[in-house]
Amino acid sequence: MDVAELVRALAADGEGPATIEARHTVPARPAAFAPFPEWLHPGLRQALEARGILSLYSHQRRAADLLAEGRSVVVATPTASGKSLCYLIPVLDRLFRLGADARALFLFPTKALSRDQMDEVEEILKACGRSDLVVAVYDGDTPPATRRALREAGQVVITNPHMLHTGILPNHTKWQGLFTGLHYVVVDEVHTLSGVYGSHTANVLRRLRRIAAHYGARPSFCLCSATISNPGEHARRLVELPVEVVDEDGSARGAKHYLFLNPKVLSEAQGLRVPAVDVARQIGARLVASDLQTIFFTRSRVTMEVLLKYLRDEARRRNVDQERVMGYRGGYLPELRRRVERDLASGRVTSVVSTSALELGIDIGSLDVCVLVGYPGTVSSTFQRAGRVGRRQRESAVLFVARGFAMDQYLIRNPGYLFDQPREAVAIDPDNPIILANHVKCAAFELPFEQAPGENAGFGQAKWIREVLDFLTDDLKLLVREGGRYHYGAPTFPADGVSLTAADMDNVVIQDLDSRKVLAEIDRPSAIVEVYEGAIYGHQGDQYLVERFDYADRRAFVKRVDVDYYTEADTETEVRVLHVDESVPYPAYVAHRGEVEVTTLAKAFKKIRFYTRENVGADEIHLPPETYLTEAATLALDPALAQQVGLDKGSDAGGLRGVAELIQGLVPLFVRVDPGDVGVLAELRHPHFERPTLTIFDRIPDGVGLSERIFLVHRDVLRAALGLVERCPCRMGCPACIGPSPDQGLRGKALARAVLQGMLQEAPGRDPTRRTGAG
Repeated sequence: MDVAELVRALAADGEGPATIEARHTVPARPAAFAPFPEWLHPGLRQALEARGILSLYSHQRRAADLLAEGRSVVVATPTASGKSLCYLIPVLDRLFRLGADARALFLFPTKALSRDQMDEVEEILKACGRSDLVVAVYDGDTPPATRRALREAGQVVITNPHMLHTGILPNHTKWQGLFTGLHYVVVDEVHTLSGVYGSHTANVLRRLRRIAAHYGARPSFCLCSATISNPGEHARRLVELPVEVVDEDGSARGAKHYLFLNPKVLSEAQGLRVPAVDVARQIGARLVASDLQTIFFTRSRVTMEVLLKYLRDEARRRNVDQERVMGYRGGYLPELRRRVERDLASGRVTSVVSTSALELGIDIGSLDVCVLVGYPGTVSSTFQRAGRVGRRQRESAVLFVARGFAMDQYLIRNPGYLFDQPREAVAIDPDNPIILANHVKCAAFELPFEQAPGENAGFGQAKWIREVLDFLTDDLKLLVREGGRYHYGAPTFPADGVSLTAADMDNVVIQDLDSRKVLAEIDRPSAIVEVYEGAIYGHQGDQYLVERFDYADRRAFVKRVDVDYYTEADTETEVRVLHVDESVPYPAYVAHRGEVEVTTLAKAFKKIRFYTRENVGADEIHLPPETYLTEAATLALDPALAQQVGLDKGSDAGGLRGVAELIQGLVPLFVRVDPGDVGVLAELRHPHFERPTLTIFDRIPDGVGLSERIFLVHRDVLRAALGLVERCPCRMGCPACIGPSPDQGLRGKALARAVLQGMLQEAPGRDPTRRTGAG
């Protein structure tokens, strides 16, 4: 079976679990080639020709020429367009010509990408006979001897923003060779550097440029991105340098067929549909025994393991080697992930089920079919995943299987949202006062800051640099003024206390009781919903029972079992007000801002039977809650409004939840955050304010000021939410507004509209900017 036959079979299958609601075909396109540049080192040219590369794509040539001239570039072309050659050609040419006097630093978001890039560079160097050039990855897995060699003589250092932040920059005196000879810095997958993480990384790059300038280096930057609407703006914000945009893709492309499959309705009254994972299972049944190489993308680790089990069961029924069907996700040990990557590239694995872990540009060969089990969450992620198939001019298919949730159903009815609208813009805010202060503190540890204006290389464009320096000196006493400079004066190592992602690195190890081998790792916040005692932990399609979870020692002990169910945990989130710093009264509510404590508790879990999804049991979870302090903005409704719309009866919570859903989705349009950077909680009776509330909180421990900015613009967010609800043609709620009606109730949309209208009423003659402090 080839791709065309698969598409025809799916279209003709009227008895299947889903219907094709829409189709879209991107036609094949020939490549636009350009010759090698005249300046290319002869040895490098011979190595490329030995690998079958006889010319370049037009965008590769343009980017290479610009970088060779010493200019900075952002390459924003689709997945599989050959972005790595854009920078490898000028970087290796410079290294070949200058030898030990030239250095390059490559930043990749994941260890897999780093090692994939190292393999590619080493292959080229081997073909050139240049074993004298030292290329290696510097990350948490790098042995001490390799670290020393890299510090002393590494021509190409491949690392990630986290290691640059905590390992290289604070110890720059040990890396003098790198910084003195630094000609190029490569930053890959910059579309992932958004929101809080991107804002932190932009400050890490400020520190990098500052230290490079200290050693006399002015490196050129090559940034690589998926197709986004603002690559130039985003790149310039990240590196604060003039950046040329290369976004005209010259690579060849095979025809790609997009099919939008909507699972059939099981209950009109409840709006229930066939689960998307069951549709993917039945599609997979066609594919596991075929010659088509397929990748399935799921939105969670649990769904990934469930679907993997289903496909392996299907392979066994069809007498297909189960090792041809594999899973891939974060938490798997590096050796297993590398094996899956190799087997995918060689064709030994024909079906892989993955989370977002395989979304980025690891070379896994040429796949034929991509099955998206639910909308990935952004247009960029959708096309990144779709770009994993159809490489090397082969015809391919992308099957989008919708879930019953809001955005999925909206896309099924409006596929033009993906193809006709501009791609999303990526936004960061490096001058966020809290993020900036954290990195100025780190930078001062690395090198003193000058008191003279305009003398602080790397932070010259930071808005609040003088105010932050004075705050760290006069208020926090971390810096001291001496000799016209700000010096770091505290005994602490500041980078260790500044997380780029606010993720808890305190991982839990999962160990097999029988073999005593470590199976995987999981971050601690996720552990409370995945490896509690009694949980079924999925691993490569097998089921393991968690017999003991040593929470204090961060170790879960599991035993292989043969059961017909998996488990799902239920969690509750509570936001407790600790201190109110500011309040603004409005006619129908009061907006408060202050410090809060966020607590997530996993209370119980369900046992869900494979295939039928029957609930076959439940039990309690006995684990301490995950708690952190952060900041929040709370909108507390006036009791009169609550009574007017019916919230005082306590039976229409869905409408308030619908408003929370709207706020969650719209906040990124008004504040530079990712949707995951903030949480929104709706409560019918808040324990502190004793009335219905909407609480918008930073999901980052200690907060980074997001809630304060949302507090200032929340009226704009509410107006946008009301406009969206009023324009939406649905009757009771849908993916385009408050979410599907089964989630929010039959009166959900009407109630959400009434709440928003009530909150937006203005009092005549009132100054809406008047604020009051509260203790």
